Amino acid sequence: MALQTLRPEASVDNILAALESDGATIIADVIDASTVQQMTQEVMPFINRSAMGNDDFTGRRTQRTGALVARTPTCRDLILSPTILNAAKSFLRPFSKKILLHLTQTIYIHPGNPAQPLHRDRLAWGTHLPSSIEPQFNTIWALTNFTKENGATRYVAGSHKWDWKQRAADEQIEQAEMTAGSVLIYTGSILHSGGENRSEQARLGLNLTYTLGWLRQEENQYLSCPPEIAKTLDPELQELLGYTQGDYALGYFSDPVNYAEKSDILPPEFALGRKPRKSDTTFGDESIEFSGEQI
Repeated sequence: MALQTLRPEASVDNILAALESDGATIIADVIDASTVQQMTQEVMPFINRSAMGNDDFTGRRTQRTGALVARTPTCRDLILSPTILNAAKSFLRPFSKKILLHLTQTIYIHPGNPAQPLHRDRLAWGTHLPSSIEPQFNTIWALTNFTKENGATRYVAGSHKWDWKQRAADEQIEQAEMTAGSVLIYTGSILHSGGENRSEQARLGLNLTYTLGWLRQEENQYLSCPPEIAKTLDPELQELLGYTQGDYALGYFSDPVNYAEKSDILPPEFALGRKPRKSDTTFGDESIEFSGEQI
């Protein structure tokens, strides 16, 4: 079954309805050709130094490149794209007060790479999370045209509602063809995979995913984007990386070198030289005063 293709001005409600129905949707032409070109120019020097995968899942003819918040300024804008970010927050809100950036990665599939095995991204956490909790809001931005010949993402529409043991028949597998600048949005529960590249050109996609604020991220953002880089970024992006508390008692730290005279319990924002927003320092209806502020 073909996915719904939405316009760039699609509402959050339309995006969520498509995800509920099919498990995935495409928003066409979200960014223009100049933005695609800029993002590609920024990331290609790092892709060129990335090794091919060493197994069939990562792709023996596929280069995967991460740490994109630190490496590519244009990627930061795409992460904060209002349409995408608002949809991600709404989609994950039933299960978490806050959301996190789970992964930043380009996937460069070269000619001759076979199709990746179908899988559900939520299995990063094994089967420990019940199916009633959806832990991921995923996007793949097309930086080249995605076609059946060059390895457009495969998907099984509706499989996000299946029992996890159910397998897809060949005739149920479709591919998300889209133009460069478009974005595929899909849940963590839908069966999907990279397609086989039968063309003569490599296919480049940008995988940006979001997850619940209380889960371990696939890409360790604190190492991929350490404080000395994170402190230069937009506060909302800092918080998506994880430089904020997930809730009142989730994610604070103690400075192992500089002792805070009044409190040894500090919000992560302090490591970046700023205070948390007031809404982040509440427990129930009570405001919490952090007495160890040393900014």
